[in-house]
Amino acid sequence: MSDIDPKTAQIEAAVFRRLLAHLDHRKDVQNIDLMGYGGFCRNCLSDWYQEAAAAHGEDVDKDAARERIYGMPYGDFKAKYQGKATEEQLARMNESVAKNKLP
Repeated sequence: MSDIDPKTAQIEAAVFRRLLAHLDHRKDVQNIDLMGYGGFCRNCLSDWYQEAAAAHGEDVDKDAARERIYGMPYGDFKAKYQGKATEEQLARMNESVAKNKLP
């Protein structure tokens, strides 16, 4: 995947920006629900962002990566939008994480 042509890279970047815009629009969708159903969440995206930056020689700290993904400081997002997880959400997330381990 590292040897992609510039046009494909532009398309993928546009898709990533659209994903971030969609997640920004759907702040009602909790991270635990994303984890439970999809096996990833906004925090995963920020970790992947930080890893990709490092792979390209850029030093992006955890707070900066999370702000890029959340569109605001992580603490602000948590305070405004993150609710308390239910037992059902936690169980679904744990099941999803267990079966969705990627290399």
